[in-house]
Amino acid sequence: MSDFFNVLTSEHALEVVRERVTARVDSETVPTALALARVTAAQLTSPEDLPAFPRSTMDGFSVRASDTFGASEALPAYLDVIGDIPTGSQSDVELATGQAAGAFTGGMLAAGADAVVMVENTQPIDGTAIEVVRPVASGENVLQVGEDIGRGAVVLEAGHVLRPQDLGGLLALGITTVVVARRPRVAIISTGDELVQPEATPDLGMIRDINTYTVSALVQEAGGIPVPVGLIKDDYESQKAAAMKAQDLGDLVVFSAGSSISTRDLTARVIDEMGSPGVLVHGVSLKPGKPTIFGLSGTTPAFGLPGNPVSAMVVFDLLVRPTIYQLAGCVRPPQPSTVQAVLSRDVPSQAGREDFVQVRVVSENGRLS
Repeated sequence: MSDFFNVLTSEHALEVVRERVTARVDSETVPTALALARVTAAQLTSPEDLPAFPRSTMDGFSVRASDTFGASEALPAYLDVIGDIPTGSQSDVELATGQAAGAFTGGMLAAGADAVVMVENTQPIDGTAIEVVRPVASGENVLQVGEDIGRGAVVLEAGHVLRPQDLGGLLALGITTVVVARRPRVAIISTGDELVQPEATPDLGMIRDINTYTVSALVQEAGGIPVPVGLIKDDYESQKAAAMKAQDLGDLVVFSAGSSISTRDLTARVIDEMGSPGVLVHGVSLKPGKPTIFGLSGTTPAFGLPGNPVSAMVVFDLLVRPTIYQLAGCVRPPQPSTVQAVLSRDVPSQAGREDFVQVRVVSENGRLS
């Protein structure tokens, strides 16, 4: 067992976790429409060109660009309008020199056209002709075949966390199912003689359990499935039995409380007894969160989080969340958003320790503080 006072920085602790966690969860196929925040388990390539036809990006007129060269308000180009191509319709109109056809955003161009002039840059002459008062270049206001993505091109790499725009892009290509990593199951053990269920009225000296539910919510937010094992007393045999059960239920085991060095703090001993190699980290130079434990039982990661809810949340974000994504094969886990603000008072810190301080951010005169 590691010496508790031989603490590591959070970066070093995370490095140990990343180096030693080698297991990956299995993959499964799910409907693309239901795959938000899932991690891709295989590379996805495009089965077709998108768009599949030259497509207008503006309402206006399909034209031959050369017919508009030199056009201006003083000397417009005159074009005969020979038809319209409504959005969603195939083009049966072919342009000759000096001709144009109505074009609509997202619709096809007339055959022979290589540009679209915006309607704002035209003036109707009568029902059959227009003036063009601004020239367009070949390809202007047009999406070419395969410009969004070409057939066979890589759409998404394996290990990508699917975002709303990714789902839309996949469905636009007709990819209606996707192979993703199974959501890692996280078994959660809350320890302490003082804990009762939230619906109970605690006696004096007792408190309601909140860490099970806080950690469960954090697990879901990180793409995992929480598996609460229950409230376990400060008894070695009870905690060991719960740990063995948790190991069968989860891809990762999280203990809440019991990670310090009190005689009633049993988590490190239990993790050592779960299986080799046992405890690898006991103590991280954090405030809050110093009494943090990381170990392995075979390939199953196990974490001991401090019992204080704020400490538990800090350690979860620093170590457990990245591990859940690593189990799912995620290459670049989503990072928390940050803002820069000015402190309203000095915050003392001990050398060599990383401090996480709760703050309230307010905006004053256009400045965050």
